[in-house]
Amino acid sequence: MKVETLRAIADRGSKRIQESQVLPGLVIAILEEALRRSREISQSEVCAWILSQFQQNEG
Repeated sequence: MKVETLRAIADRGSKRIQESQVLPGLVIAILEEALRRSREISQSEVCAWILSQFQQNEG
């Protein structure tokens, strides 16, 4: 699943973002992958996967 992530810019255009503007460090690709996985595995497994991704990014 592709998450449309656009941000309005001053000249009335838009720009695709790669990282959340609200949750710094949340890469949109991780969110897209979690949504894809949610169709194949349980919610608890998806949550565990997301947490592991955050831990890898911190280290």
